Amino acid sequence: MRQELREICAPVLHEVLNHPFWTGLRDGTLPAAALARFVHQDTAYLLPAYARALARCAADAPDDAGARLLGQSVVGTLDARDGLRAAHAALAPGLGLPEPHSVEEPVAPAVAVHAAFFTSSAASSYHAGVGALLPMVWFNAEVSDHLRDHAAPGNRYLPWITAYHPGESYRFAVEAFAELADRLGERSTPAQRRLITTHFTLGIHHELAFADACAAPAARPAGRGAR
Repeated sequence: MRQELREICAPVLHEVLNHPFWTGLRDGTLPAAALARFVHQDTAYLLPAYARALARCAADAPDDAGARLLGQSVVGTLDARDGLRAAHAALAPGLGLPEPHSVEEPVAPAVAVHAAFFTSSAASSYHAGVGALLPMVWFNAEVSDHLRDHAAPGNRYLPWITAYHPGESYRFAVEAFAELADRLGERSTPAQRRLITTHFTLGIHHELAFADACAAPAARPAGRGAR
């Protein structure tokens, strides 16, 4: 199952890695307001929705291994949310930004749709929920590694890039989710496998549209992406 999903996501992952938001973060040219937008939309709206979808899938998991992984990931997601906020708060003064969350920013339309996608997929079925959850795990690992390994020397965002990386132990979590996908795929009917791949495909395009929503307005055409 994991190989099928990786083949599906490969072209979209390539596009995400080369998106103006992430290339601007890597070379230091990203407007500071775009980073502030990313942190707020991610921590205020997207990650909480993701954590709750994880919890719903954990409750529906057919085996203890799946319930344990998904349940532990709820805590990990919320801890990561708090870490991103702290890292941005430390960096904000040097970038001339207000303290995070001092001005409440409404949810961006694409982010609202992404969050609703997590909620509805997890409520629909375990297979749909797992398919929807997998892209964020895999893309976070790939994007954070690529940022760390290709950031320009002297980049003003280096401290934030370092804080954004979840650490080498995160690879164990990625492998655990891949194993979950393999186990689920082996036990699934053709219709259930289609649920996994369909929601996974939708999820990877939501990841791309999230970058669109956070980028500087001039960087990408408005309304791009499928959310």
